Amino acid sequence: MKAIRLYGQSGPDQFVFEDAPQPQPGVGEVLIRVHATSVMWQEPTWSETWKTPAGIERQHPIPGHDVSGEVVEVGSGVTGIAVGEAIYALTEFWLDGAAAEYTVARATDVAPKPRTLGHIQAAGVPLVGLTAWQALFEHAGLTSGQSLLIHGAAGGVGSMAVQMAKWAGATVIATASARNHEFLRTLGADEIIDYTTTRFEDVVRDVDMVLDTIGGETVARSWCVVKKGGLLLSVFSPPSQEQAAAFGVRAFFFVVKPNREQLIHIGNLIDTGQLRPITERVFPLSEASQAFEQALQGHTRGKIILRVEDEERRR
Repeated sequence: MKAIRLYGQSGPDQFVFEDAPQPQPGVGEVLIRVHATSVMWQEPTWSETWKTPAGIERQHPIPGHDVSGEVVEVGSGVTGIAVGEAIYALTEFWLDGAAAEYTVARATDVAPKPRTLGHIQAAGVPLVGLTAWQALFEHAGLTSGQSLLIHGAAGGVGSMAVQMAKWAGATVIATASARNHEFLRTLGADEIIDYTTTRFEDVVRDVDMVLDTIGGETVARSWCVVKKGGLLLSVFSPPSQEQAAAFGVRAFFFVVKPNREQLIHIGNLIDTGQLRPITERVFPLSEASQAFEQALQGHTRGKIILRVEDEERRR
């Protein structure tokens, strides 16, 4: 099969399009014919990319842990999933990913693809959808009437979090450049701050939660806008517990985990029009290095997708 394999961590030229062995499903796994995956610009630097949980070095791993595709084979012990079923999933980060014609996933991680989405759109949902869902509801316990500030609101995680928070009845304040203000209004943001002209800490006070997708000095400037007992949650890097204690707020960092039930719920929200995934650009699999290079430039609206299977050709 054709696949993208990583030969290092230094940049886009480390993404090599070449032949790779086709995987086979093991116990409790399914084999997926991949239609599309997404670009995760941090992936070459993750420790999970290069080592298994047992510490075994991985050679030339295949990236891409968002997947939308079709089940073509099920391993022993798998029930409730049929060959031919259209699915989407977030796969474990230490397994070979979906930047390939075929990939395997644990059956317990895959969910039916939202019926209103094609595979291109669906491939941009699992990572960012699960990250936003787990941040807001699993870790923060967001409820109706609360307020939150979302940094990087136009990005993949941010754009999903804006929509989910509004669905939950929260007041959403977003930071974004001016070009994304109208876009974020269509997603439901109540207030939008242009971070290029306004310091958010000058105009925001006493929010229940800050969701950070940027890291760095943005986190350091966010402590003062959270009310006492509130939460600063980062999906980028662990915030300082000392700073959290000094400001009387809680601080948390987490890494998203695959979750079939949450994907089913997210899919239902998509199919009922409560959520919509945002796609910035689509590249063919063979141009993964160019896609990764664009992702590295930042300021992406939603997700960058790698098309593996041409849907139009298959119809």
